[in-house]
Amino acid sequence: MNWPSALLAAVGAALLVACSPAAEPERPPVPDQSLTQAPQAPKPVVLTEEAEKTRDELLSHARAGSLSRLSRVANANDGFVSNLGGTPHRQYWDLMRRIGADPNRSLRELFDLPPGMREIDGEVWFVWPDLAARDASDLIPEKLSFQDRRRLMELIGEEGIERIRQGEGYPGMRTAIAGNGRWVYFVMGETEED
Repeated sequence: MNWPSALLAAVGAALLVACSPAAEPERPPVPDQSLTQAPQAPKPVVLTEEAEKTRDELLSHARAGSLSRLSRVANANDGFVSNLGGTPHRQYWDLMRRIGADPNRSLRELFDLPPGMREIDGEVWFVWPDLAARDASDLIPEKLSFQDRRRLMELIGEEGIERIRQGEGYPGMRTAIAGNGRWVYFVMGETEED
């Protein structure tokens, strides 16, 4: 390339830059709208009439201390799960009571906590505690509010949080009732079932 062509190319490039519209000045980043508002309490989960009826029946049996009645309700619900080992519900709960983990007291305590809601295969499930209804990736403490972080620690401790960090689901005691009133599960926590 000779010098007149190089000069012409340089002048053309300079004109192009000079005639281009000015770049917009950088704006300061604006936080997402959710970050500029005060935290809002989640809307309370409203149980269906059928789920509320089942919860009330289970609470009645748990308050009476009747593992037999709880077991009858469990057996009447297809696919109900109380443990991962396949032990009959009554036998498993009796064993748990003998080692100091009273299923009646545990169920009453669960129903004192707020429920969460989850959809499984098109069916609505009400899950106690509400934190157990969340996906494992949403339970990582850094993603939770300070209040939920504290509650999670109280429910499952450091060991449970470490399991969540490794990708496992909620490892603590939990129960679920489907929207149609079917009692889905009541597990005392994975540590008892390992």
